Amino acid sequence: MPAGGEGRRGVVLSDRQRLSWLRLIRSDNVGRATFRDLINHFGSAETAIEQLPELSRRGGAARSIRVASIDDAERELAATQRFGAQLIGIGEPDYPPALRRIDGAPPLISAIGDLTLATQTSVGIVGARNASVSGAKMAARMARELGVAGYVIVSGMARGIDAAAHRASLDQGTIAAMAGGLDQPYPPENLELYNEICSGKGLALSEMPMGWEPRARDFPRRNRLIAGIGLGLVVIEAAQRSGSLITARRAADFGRLVFAVPGSPLDPRAAGTNGLLKDGAIVTTESRDVIDALAPSSQLISRDDPILEETGDDDALPASEPAENDRARIIEALGPSPAEIDDIIAHTGVDPATVYLVLLELDLAGRLHRHPGGMVSLAFDSP
Repeated sequence: MPAGGEGRRGVVLSDRQRLSWLRLIRSDNVGRATFRDLINHFGSAETAIEQLPELSRRGGAARSIRVASIDDAERELAATQRFGAQLIGIGEPDYPPALRRIDGAPPLISAIGDLTLATQTSVGIVGARNASVSGAKMAARMARELGVAGYVIVSGMARGIDAAAHRASLDQGTIAAMAGGLDQPYPPENLELYNEICSGKGLALSEMPMGWEPRARDFPRRNRLIAGIGLGLVVIEAAQRSGSLITARRAADFGRLVFAVPGSPLDPRAAGTNGLLKDGAIVTTESRDVIDALAPSSQLISRDDPILEETGDDDALPASEPAENDRARIIEALGPSPAEIDDIIAHTGVDPATVYLVLLELDLAGRLHRHPGGMVSLAFDSP
């Protein structure tokens, strides 16, 4: 039996902190990694917000950075609460512990439904939207049996395999990762299922604001949530080019086990899953394959999970401007190819705190690209 809520720990944000976190993540050029670096450097979101315009200017921004206003944040928070949802910070007890560990975990997620599911051990199930009868049946059976074994099922609310997995796991526990805001479910034909999940038979999560209509470019973000929340990912029927394979790649990047159900070489819906098997995914024909393989991984959710906490202004590092020659060396060391920050530090000889501060300046000015694994590169259009 997996270690259910063993990872539930953290510090609850105050109302003022939650509002500041929301303002910071909704400000221009503040992504997940930038948010974390700002909190770590300045000690609090409130202090970081005050520094955004100056940091952006020092990074060479062509125009003033847009900082989310208190009114905007209050409106979003009120809309979330009216919907019956709540915002959860990465350091809080109800934040999914396995998701907390991934590179670039979302600082804030909105959630509605049974919050106890967030901290239980989960497995993702994804696959084709145009699923076959046998594929949907396999997804339902796997979801039910994994649920009985104590795993919450995570999927993306799509047609086909996703919907079959959600429906079959309603009684044991299911989590729906959303591409848009919680009040913008997609696709429409799964609305009844989504309402059941939101009513408390499951849990729906999103990192997008209320009212955000999902676009094509938002679905990879949803796929990261699925890959990050679960300890493993089961892929059932996936075409050669599909969102399910993107989810599988993210899961592998996060160190999760990837399981694939083999299919007929004559069925295009099996081309992706059969390709995963060639690349080393675990051959899966029954739920026992998943349960046995994941048993040693249950310790991934532990009381030692890293969390992001505000330290307070007293512990914050000063925002003193780096020496111009240090900034020049760091920018010169960057290029269009991703580089590890430790390599930049070693190459330039500049102290780590200064390197991270200059990278924050460039990032907030829109002159830095961040890549998986914490790597960075200079934006191509940078001077």
